[in-house]
Amino acid sequence: MLKTVKCPEPFAPLFAKAEEIMAEFFGTMERQPERGDIQISGVRYLLMRTDSLSIELQEELRKTFGEAGARQIRYKLAKACGIQDAKMFHERLGVTDPDMKLALGPVHFAHVGWASVDIFPESRPQPNEEYFLVYSHPFSFEAAAYLDKGIPQSVPVCHMNAGYSAGWCQVSYGLELKAEELTCRARGDAQCIFAMAHPRQFERLVGEYRDRAGLR
Repeated sequence: MLKTVKCPEPFAPLFAKAEEIMAEFFGTMERQPERGDIQISGVRYLLMRTDSLSIELQEELRKTFGEAGARQIRYKLAKACGIQDAKMFHERLGVTDPDMKLALGPVHFAHVGWASVDIFPESRPQPNEEYFLVYSHPFSFEAAAYLDKGIPQSVPVCHMNAGYSAGWCQVSYGLELKAEELTCRARGDAQCIFAMAHPRQFERLVGEYRDRAGLR
């Protein structure tokens, strides 16, 4: 029984192995506040309030770069983090299989508190421009921040969730990828649903999915 990820049955053994690997990694945490240091399996981590990376960072960036610019900065910042985290884990664990590289991402994502991940059956992760991933992030920290504060939104807000996952998957398959949130709980939708594809195929593949799923 998977704990951090929901996925189509053929992917379950892959994610079960990823959960074992990440459970071992996160099994050891050492906090040394006298040094300002938190170590997990010898890797230094930070604890931060989710509001500071969602509502508050968006607001501060908006003052200088505008609403759209602030969202783009947060997306790119998170994508850079996803890229570098993926590289570190793949190298540390000696993982070379692209599917296992990808599988480690959602599990790490859940362990560090971003969200859990539900991969939809329509997904086709593959190392070419027909790559397509559609998934939801239950308990997204970004959507939760707005909901907890009772701040209504008219557009999706989970730009860091989208960026991080795109960065990790991009490294896993050696393929340029972008991700976008299609529906968002902070906007009043039932789920935070994302789509990921190669930039040249993104509009086509996402448009086809929107039509099939009846998404606005």
